[in-house]
This record gives sequence, structure tokens and C-alpha cells, in this order.
Amino acid sequence: MGAKAATFVILIIYVLIMVSIGIYTSKRTKSTEDFMLGGRSVGSWLTAFSYGTTYFSAVVFIGYAGQFGWMYGVSATWVGIGNAVIGSLIPFFLIGRRTRMMSNHLGAKTMPDFFEKRFGSSALKTASAAIVFIFLIPYTASVYNGLSRLFGMVFDLGENGPTIIIVLMAVLSAAYVTLGGYKATALNDFFQGIIMLIGIATVVALTVQKKDGFSAAVDALNAIPDSSGNTNTLGSLFGPDPINLLGVVILTSLGTWGLPQMVQKFYAIKSEDAIKKGAVISTFFAIVVAGGSYFMGGFVRLYCTVNENDESGKAFIESANGKPVFDKMVPALLDSAMPNILIGLIVVLVLSASLSTLSSLVLTSSSTLTNDLIKPHVKNFDDKKQMTTMRVFIAIFLIISVIIACNKNASISTLMSYSWGALSGAFLGPFLFGLFMKKASKAACWTSFITGIGISVTHMFLFSLNISAFDSLKKSVADLGWKLNILSPINAGAFAMLVSLIIVPVVSSFTKAPDKAVVDNAFSALNTAKES
Repeated sequence: MGAKAATFVILIIYVLIMVSIGIYTSKRTKSTEDFMLGGRSVGSWLTAFSYGTTYFSAVVFIGYAGQFGWMYGVSATWVGIGNAVIGSLIPFFLIGRRTRMMSNHLGAKTMPDFFEKRFGSSALKTASAAIVFIFLIPYTASVYNGLSRLFGMVFDLGENGPTIIIVLMAVLSAAYVTLGGYKATALNDFFQGIIMLIGIATVVALTVQKKDGFSAAVDALNAIPDSSGNTNTLGSLFGPDPINLLGVVILTSLGTWGLPQMVQKFYAIKSEDAIKKGAVISTFFAIVVAGGSYFMGGFVRLYCTVNENDESGKAFIESANGKPVFDKMVPALLDSAMPNILIGLIVVLVLSASLSTLSSLVLTSSSTLTNDLIKPHVKNFDDKKQMTTMRVFIAIFLIISVIIACNKNASISTLMSYSWGALSGAFLGPFLFGLFMKKASKAACWTSFITGIGISVTHMFLFSLNISAFDSLKKSVADLGWKLNILSPINAGAFAMLVSLIIVPVVSSFTKAPDKAVVDNAFSALNTAKES
């Protein structure tokens, strides 16, 4: 059996397992709380794997690993370490318990639902629900984009191949989420997480082994000039540009604290003991998957070149506007480093990582729209109607995402950066201080919403969209040569998050706190909640 045929067989088996899990869990999904949160009874292993597989997708493995590995060399591994410690370990211990208790006590099923009941404002709920739906779309599109890149490399599908793959993946992810909701997502995430752990470990080992071991690979990297023409930087501990590397760590690690698809995992976990166990499992998962992905990406310069005249045998990565095409680098590395017999494993690895993320994104978006925008304005909106509506919104959300993903000029990292920057830039401060600070005010929430979205959208219009009217501004900024590159959507997203953390306590200090009864009711959960 040839490599492609074997890959097809593996894919068919994988798809059958996914759909079977959806059918199995559909029989146990009886209410909207089951569909959205798994009945709030999800254990530590399923929660930890669901958190990790939602966190890491083709965006990380294909887009970010390629881009930051090219830019920072092996020091890109710090991003994976930050994801494990700041993005996984700390939020489980810092906000996991309070999120579970408060959301359970308040009956909040989504982040917008939490904002309404914690701050006593239905307007906050409506605004945040709209933000969730709009800005989860580019993130979903970036995941599809990463998938299509890999499938295009493996199967040589031609010009229209990536579009076909994107559509097929949308149908598959919609199928099992629509059938079983959160329970199907959690069970699939566990299965997919096992594949990711095995796959990443295999890829990392072969990437280094192909270049004669770690020491030889690092020496070879240090001999290659970085983007500034300097040698001995790409194999160093902190790389050629530690300041901008820090921006990547902040965006991809701190961002999880304010992302609705991540925070919602704590709504569904069944006990405080499960949170503690989940923290350890989730951190280990992140070290292997994120650390391994970025470590692997650190060696892409040994496998790729942007020089058409390079005759070293490395895969040529075509240039776009004089710049390397980062999204093609990891597929090129895999094509060179992996034996044909293992290509099927890599395809299933990236597919697992991506479908688990997609399922959480579409479930979060559809449940938010249904619960927070539709339900308050429709009479006699029972469980059956709610689940039907959520399934309809899953389809709508995926269709819009597919249209964006089919745009060949859409960069994976740019789409994700604006999505995370806008969402966490708007929600991080209000959610975090809403859990810990009784004086956190509605005005502070609104201010954070406006600044988070404002920074991201303004940056997108000024620096990322090809609008000729802003060309002179972009050139002026570039000519300044600032070390902290404000042209980067990554740094813009990281900045928006930090601003949110500053704005909420500052604005709350001179604005009116929510009604005392509303606040006391929310915080009473911390004293009266009993572990199941």
C-alpha cells in the first residue's frame, strides 16, 4: 500500500471514530446545559485535554511554529514554555475554582452570561456576545487555513484542493458537534489529544535526527544569518530579538485568561479536586505539544530557503512581496524530515489538533448567540428550540469562516493575532477582576471592551489591510526602525491585553460599582458553594 493510500485509510478510520463519538453522545445530550457544558460534570482528564486541544491547533503547529521558528530559531521554544506555565498552569489555579463556583452559582452558561449576572447589565451581555461571534470567526478561518496548507502538501490537490479540504473539514467538525455538543467535543478532544502527544514527540525526534542530532543542528543554525544578517543567534537561548519574542509569549499565553472558548472549560468541570488534577495534566500536555511544536519550528531554516539560487537541496519557499511565506515552512520541513510511512500520522496529528479547536470555537459561538442574543428576546424558547437554534448557528458560523479561509492572502498568524487580541483585549480585565474585585464597575468593563476592540480594529485598518491611503503612515512607522515593532498584529494584541488589565482597576476606582446586592450574590458563591 502506498503512502497516500495508507494516509487515506487512516483518515477514514479517524473520521468514523469522530462521528461515532458524536452519535454516542447525542443519546446522552438531553438539555441545553448538556449541549453547552456537558451537564457541568466533566472530569479532570477530559477537561485538561479539552483545554489543551482547544488551545493548540494547526495555527500553532503550521502557522506560528513556522513563522516564529524562522524569526527566532530555537528560542521560539520559550513561547511553548510560556503557553504551559502562563497559559495553562496559572489559569487553572488562579481562576479555575472561582470561575467554576461563580458561574455555577449564578447559572451562567457563557462568558457574556457571566458579565450580565456579575455586573447586573444586560447591555454588557449583548455587546460581549456580538464581540464573541464576530472575532471568533477569523480564528476559525486561521485553523482552516493551516489545515489546507498541510493537506495541499501531502496530497498535491492542485489549485482548488485547499478549498475542498476546508469545506470537508467544516462539514466534519459541524457533524459531531451538532450531534453531541460539549460531551462529544470533550470525548473527541481526549482521543485527539493522545494522537497529538504521540505525533508531536515523533516529529520533534525526526526533525533533529535528520540533521545529525541536537548539537549539530544547533551549530548549523548558528551558522545561518538571521533576518538582520547576524550569525550565532538562531541557536542561542534568547534568539536574535528577545523583545518581540516576549510579545509573542504574552499574546499566546496571557490571552487564554480572557478567551471565552478557554474559560468555558472551567464552567463545565465537576469539582475543585478535578481542577487541581487538570492543572497538572494540562501543563504537561502544553509542554509536549506547544513546546515541541515551537522547538521543531526553530529548525525550519535548516529545511527551507527563500533564495531561488540556493542549490543545497532545501525546500524553496516562494516569496510574497519580498517576504518569506511562513505558512508553507512547516509543511516543507515535514516533507523533508518525515518518512512517507509516517505522513498519515502527521496528517491525523494536525487534523486532531484543528478539529478539537474548531469544535470548541463553533460551540462557543453558537451557544453564545443563542443563549445571550436570541433567548432573551424570544418567548417560549424551550430546550428543544434552543438546541435547534444553536445547530443552525453552527452552520452559519462555519460558512462565514470558510469564506474567509478561502482567501489565499489570509495569513494564519495574522488572523489568529487579531482574533485573540480583540477578544482577550476586551474581556481579560473585566473577567479577571470580576472574579476577584468587588468594586470592578460596569464603566470599566465598557472601557475595556472599547479599547480592546478599538486597538485591534484600528491596527488592522492602518497596518494589515492593503489600503493605499495609509501607505505613507506605514512607511513612516517602518522608517523609524523601532525595536518594538508596532506594525506587528502580535504586539498590538499583546498591548491590548495589558491595557485591559490596567484599565479595569483604574476606571473602577472612580466609577460606581454595580448594585451591592448583585455583587454580594456573586461573591457569596465562594463561601457557600459545596463540592460535588
